[in-house]
Amino acid sequence: MSLTKLSESSTSDTTKSSSPGAMNRLSGTIAKVRITIDPEFRPYVPVLIPDLDAVRALAEQVHQQNKYWQGEAFGWDVEYHPSRPEPPPHSKMQFTPADFWIGDATIWGFSMMWERGDDKPPVETVSDGNIVEELQPV
Repeated sequence: MSLTKLSESSTSDTTKSSSPGAMNRLSGTIAKVRITIDPEFRPYVPVLIPDLDAVRALAEQVHQQNKYWQGEAFGWDVEYHPSRPEPPPHSKMQFTPADFWIGDATIWGFSMMWERGDDKPPVETVSDGNIVEELQPV
């Protein structure tokens, strides 16, 4: 997603974009992942795990826009939700923090949540339990 395209696509509260751009330059690592199609069919597949610095840069860029955004980057689905003043249901939090996620947690995923506030560093989580091995950098 290019910087220009992100600005254009962030003008509505329900934006969805799948246009690849400068932010989607593929770099990272090809990894072998076991996926489950059904209990008897669990093949290995190669997947691109994007460079996390590039993903963080995209997340920060989207976070600065402070608007809901859904799209695709680095070949993965991506979604961002801005913070809200009301707390999440059944939570002791004082507000609902902004969050960003990329990927699919059953294959590979990465998320960032601004739990301490929009102007504080986010908490990061990597879902990589199905990665069997890293094959090669790209």
